[in-house]
Amino acid sequence: MGEFEARYGVAPAARQTLFLVFCIGNERYALQATDVVEVLPRLSLKPIARAPSWVAGVFAWRGVVVPVIDLCALTFGQDAQARTSTRLVLVHYRPQAQQAAQVLGLILEQATDTLRCDPADFKPYGLDNRQAPYLGPVREDAQGMLQWVRVNDLLDESVRAVLFPTPPLDLNDNEGER
Repeated sequence: MGEFEARYGVAPAARQTLFLVFCIGNERYALQATDVVEVLPRLSLKPIARAPSWVAGVFAWRGVVVPVIDLCALTFGQDAQARTSTRLVLVHYRPQAQQAAQVLGLILEQATDTLRCDPADFKPYGLDNRQAPYLGPVREDAQGMLQWVRVNDLLDESVRAVLFPTPPLDLNDNEGER
């Protein structure tokens, strides 16, 4: 404790982090703001044939084709509602620390609020949810429970291979097949 805190009986400020708050149905969730690249309005997407139903499609963003998943459909099997507060949130997706981050789009309902709090306020909720490893710890506040969504745990290996093939597809390889 510093001299100012000791003299005036003020506790040192907790480490505060900014979160983007959104809903899935009536439940609140949060993404760490450092994971967010950009928040866009909901856009038209090109569907991906034979992809899981929660893969909403792809769109072109700044010269890059970005895959988009519907987090409502992934989590509870129902598409996000088309509301004015439904957003297309671009995030840095890095499933392994040594890999470069790639841009992934998330369709999120009511993604219009932020919250600044200490990440230590989020606590484990006591369930081993292997079917949804991206659902992290929870925080209780005056509005109820808020659950942290871990971006890097969103996709399993099979979906990651479809959306982010390694090595990336080379469009020049198809020229000889005409």
